[in-house]
Amino acid sequence: MLTLQKAFVATRASGIFRAAPRVVRNTTASAAPKQQQQQQNQEQDDITTFMSGVVFEPMVAAKAELATVAQANAAVDSFARSAFHPECESAINEQINCEYNNSYIYHALFAYFDRDNVALPGLAKFFRDGSLEERGHAEKLMLYQNKRGGRISLKNILMPEMEFNHAEKGDALYAMELSLSLEKLNFSKLRELHAVAAKHGDAQMTDFIENDLLAEQVEGVKQVSEYVSQLRRVGKGLGVYQFDRSLA
Repeated sequence: MLTLQKAFVATRASGIFRAAPRVVRNTTASAAPKQQQQQQNQEQDDITTFMSGVVFEPMVAAKAELATVAQANAAVDSFARSAFHPECESAINEQINCEYNNSYIYHALFAYFDRDNVALPGLAKFFRDGSLEERGHAEKLMLYQNKRGGRISLKNILMPEMEFNHAEKGDALYAMELSLSLEKLNFSKLRELHAVAAKHGDAQMTDFIENDLLAEQVEGVKQVSEYVSQLRRVGKGLGVYQFDRSLA
């Protein structure tokens, strides 16, 4: 800002004194913009510091986890375990056991339909593939358990029945209805497993169950439901023979 300061100048022509303006810089007013500029520069520096991530110090933040790793016993503890609740670990072991039991029952069904006095190779193949699929699910869960740093605990597998000939329904329909009940039971168990993961806020585990297990299980329930409907329609005898050929 510029101000006018009066200076008295003698004018010979008039013989009088007249006030003539003289421009002088106001140092007090000019200091204000400087302080404002300094404040703006400081605010900009603060924003730059925050955005550049200097505020976040990873070495400080990782100290707690580093202490956990340093104290871990390699013989019994997992280095990979992170935010994995013991209840999730236990629930996965329960599901592994369920998958193996289903696989065992399907293997018994395969052995039955492969007999020479039953001789339904299509159904034998279907249940053999089902047994391998259920075992594959168990192994997938075991791999996931190890990946998350859990410990696998295998349990007893119950001995299944070996005779599947039903007096009214026949062996094919009875076996397929048994398969449908197992598929629905497994779907229910997977939902319970998902609920445990959701309860403890384990987003990664819920994603694994949804994409790798539940989606496929829904398809399995639909397929076996259709087979039950078809076998109920064809009855026993020749209809079962034709159905079996479609599976071979």
